Amino acid sequence: MSLTPPVAVPVFLGSALVSLGMSWVLVSRLERLAERAGLSEGLLGVIAALAADAPEITSAVTALAHHQQRVGAGVVIGSNVFNLAALLGLGAVVAGSIALHRHVVVLGGVVSVWIAGVCVVMVLGFLSPVAGIIVTGLVFVPYLIALGMDGRPLPRLPRRLAGWLATAVIEEEAELAEAIHPPRGRPRDAFVAVAALVLVVTASAAMAVAAVALGRHYAVPGIVTGGVVLAGVTSLPNAVAAVYLAAKGKGAAVLSTALNSNALNVIAGLMLPAAITGLGRPSSQAALVAGWYAGLTLFALAVAYRYRGLRRAAGFLIIGAYLVFLCSLLTIAYAILPTAAGAIVPAAAVAAICLLWLAPKPAALAPRPAPAASPASDAPASSGDPPVPDPDAS
Repeated sequence: MSLTPPVAVPVFLGSALVSLGMSWVLVSRLERLAERAGLSEGLLGVIAALAADAPEITSAVTALAHHQQRVGAGVVIGSNVFNLAALLGLGAVVAGSIALHRHVVVLGGVVSVWIAGVCVVMVLGFLSPVAGIIVTGLVFVPYLIALGMDGRPLPRLPRRLAGWLATAVIEEEAELAEAIHPPRGRPRDAFVAVAALVLVVTASAAMAVAAVALGRHYAVPGIVTGGVVLAGVTSLPNAVAAVYLAAKGKGAAVLSTALNSNALNVIAGLMLPAAITGLGRPSSQAALVAGWYAGLTLFALAVAYRYRGLRRAAGFLIIGAYLVFLCSLLTIAYAILPTAAGAIVPAAAVAAICLLWLAPKPAALAPRPAPAASPASDAPASSGDPPVPDPDAS
């Protein structure tokens, strides 16, 4: 039986508050338990991201279980686009700049671009969810193993590659250790974590059901319910945490939070449940969201690598791209314009602006060069964070 609006509205709002509030409790308790287990800072960050993603993942699984494939896919992929705008874009705007080591950008970026590419291929129907899990695991599992080595070189790898990975992990964990420093967990933390998990799952499921009911009543397309409403609401805790970390100058922690959150959303919130329920027939709307997720991921990482971080101007550009994405999605969902005009033209315009942003600039407009880095690291020896040249400095 579908909920009526007088019931669905308070259920949605109340469930959202409980889900988001308990997700914070779940994150803190799991961090303590991971600290007690002696996990590395890198793995601790992954666990924290997974716990913070519980509302998105549960909402997506609930929608897929109720055969609302567009809502389910929209929650996960839409949350990822929102994360890029809110965590990286807004974080850079608020902080003025997010300084990053190139090792850290490449380490997380390779995994993120790979998973985003697999997501696009899967949404287009060229890859089954089971195959998507296998292909994703080829990169994500070694990534987790590298994080678990706590900066020690991986065996059976070429010496140069092993040394590069060890350096990248050490640089990432150096900031994560400061950003995530939980006390040692106690047995009661396990009970609190289980209780919080039950509340998060229950509340998120109720929130998804209420959102779908309201969407049906007011004729809101499923991709909008999932990709805009649920995606934005469930991603708020990650956004607040990332902006706080950016303001504190913890660039690697911000990037790790955004990329790990997006990777886990796709794996746990889309691929795993879709392997059981299926994704349904490919749709242009889901493909649009997935394409924006992959494209914006690639652009943010390219800027972060080239300029050793994200400046405020780049943050505004990422946020602007997200707003264009929202307009494009609403235009397609409500059939205001044909698919070609509503999807391809805005995407092409944003892509052109992004390419111009990354294109080599004349000497008078070129960003100031960073001080020379040592061969073993891109970071200057005199500072823990590399300077971030302004791409539009004159």
